[in-house]
Amino acid sequence: MLPIVLAYLGGVLTILSPCILPVLPFVFSRADQPFAKSGLPLLLGMGLTFTIVGAYRTVFVSRYATQMAWFDTLANSSLLIRGFALLAEVSFSGQFALALIQANRDLATEPTAPIARRFPRRAPYVLWGCITLAQVFATTGVITKSELCFAIEETLWFIGFLTVLPLAALQLRRASAMRDSGRFDPIRRFALVTVLWCAVYCTWSICLNLPTVWPAAVHQLRTGVPEIRLGLSAVRDALLIVHESKAWGDWGFGFLFWQSSYFSVCVWLSIFLMSAPRARHEGPDRGTGRRASRRI
Repeated sequence: MLPIVLAYLGGVLTILSPCILPVLPFVFSRADQPFAKSGLPLLLGMGLTFTIVGAYRTVFVSRYATQMAWFDTLANSSLLIRGFALLAEVSFSGQFALALIQANRDLATEPTAPIARRFPRRAPYVLWGCITLAQVFATTGVITKSELCFAIEETLWFIGFLTVLPLAALQLRRASAMRDSGRFDPIRRFALVTVLWCAVYCTWSICLNLPTVWPAAVHQLRTGVPEIRLGLSAVRDALLIVHESKAWGDWGFGFLFWQSSYFSVCVWLSIFLMSAPRARHEGPDRGTGRRASRRI
């Protein structure tokens, strides 16, 4: 158990990296500012980050545990790709969180029960916090080859999207009930996409993913195989060792299908979120004096 604790503490340092720590106060401090000046630039920046990393990883394919790669080059290093994935996944979850927060504001419906009031406000932060914390375990797993870290990572992803599933369903119901000349159509489309994504992802996690990763973690804890790596040598090996393979048998249909599906679906989702789904505001048309619909 001591190696697992040390591995986790080593992975915690990932959160303190220059890539992540400065982002935390930036995101939370701007949550109450006008969306066009704060939320929209963040959505665009996060979406661009995820799209670029997604394009990179479609070329330089890698398996973290075995460090198997498509090309024998440092650009295909498992640890390097994990660093890029850290930025991309924090950005992806941040896009969802910001869009959910803005939808809460646009719908502006306050339930009477205290729990019902707190849940919509906090669920987006739970999602973003879970995915950000998952990066600690994922990076630790790449370095130490700990299956337990990978299992916890996947569980945190599941918890994050399971948390926002009822919020998205609530937003979909509220937006559908507000028939205001199409004003809430963008939120309705966003909520529907979020419900579908969360439902599919959570179903896949429960039925296929978690029942696979947790038995592997238990097996490693019981047998010690594969060996958990620690120290600077583990970091060096995770960065520099690359096992090139293009053999179908080494990769398998399941991994290649997941790789293709993940980046295809998630990149399109990220691009959709870059459009900043939010309610339209009815304002005067300066040219005609009539009222025109515009987004705020």
